[in-house]
Amino acid sequence: MKKRFWYNTRLGAVDRSQSANLRAKSYNLFFISLCVRCRRRLPKLRKSNFVLIYWKPMAAPPARARADYDYLIKLLLIGDSGVGKSCLLLRFSDGSFTTSFITTIGIDFKIRTIELDGKRIKLQIWDTAGQERFRTITTAYYRGAMGILLVYDVTDESSFNNIRNWIRNIEQHASDNVNKILVGNKADMDESKRAVPTSKGQALADEYGIKFFETSAKTNLNVEEVFFSIARDIKQRLADTDSKAEPQTIKINKPDAAAGDGQAAQKSACCGS
Repeated sequence: MKKRFWYNTRLGAVDRSQSANLRAKSYNLFFISLCVRCRRRLPKLRKSNFVLIYWKPMAAPPARARADYDYLIKLLLIGDSGVGKSCLLLRFSDGSFTTSFITTIGIDFKIRTIELDGKRIKLQIWDTAGQERFRTITTAYYRGAMGILLVYDVTDESSFNNIRNWIRNIEQHASDNVNKILVGNKADMDESKRAVPTSKGQALADEYGIKFFETSAKTNLNVEEVFFSIARDIKQRLADTDSKAEPQTIKINKPDAAAGDGQAAQKSACCGS
């Protein structure tokens, strides 16, 4: 049904017959003034200020769409500058790789939704800058992370040695139950250029009780496996937490019939005496 209103160019909408109490969200036009009295009660306004207009009320807004995922998981990539964190993220999220080196300024993030064990999981992956000057910015994101990927370069031993410093930062700023995984990137490089053997990376991971992968963003080696592995562990942790959070019922055991008869006999004997 169409509505007929006077529209004042200065004040907004005015019903032709009565006061107009309009809800702006219900109509196609949004007015600065939501409630203006009848034109007859505003003698100071000139008739030229009014224009007779028609429009149809909007339909009721659709119900809020259901979330298109079952779990939202926030991941964090940390490690020294130049180890290939951004390349790993770009390979996983967009399926591409670039040889140009662009230092991450502060922090960046990508989103990808995956299917895992019949559940849709939305991964929100934050890529942090490894340079010391951005350290105060990146540590602010530790607390909200559900999983952290510690990345080092297999051709740079100093980046591997700094993993212990990164783990200390996690212990100081991240949640206690955050999932961690160790990633040795640039595994496609020649063995002559390798500075950190696979056994050394595995030993460090075993020391902290975390999983270990060697990856290559260039050749797409183990990139999917790394993100799927930590996502699966986090999903399992969340599922276990939800099951433990269910309210526990308290059962009250009824006294057995034999005990009840004995108590009744005792009571009757007492009363009889």
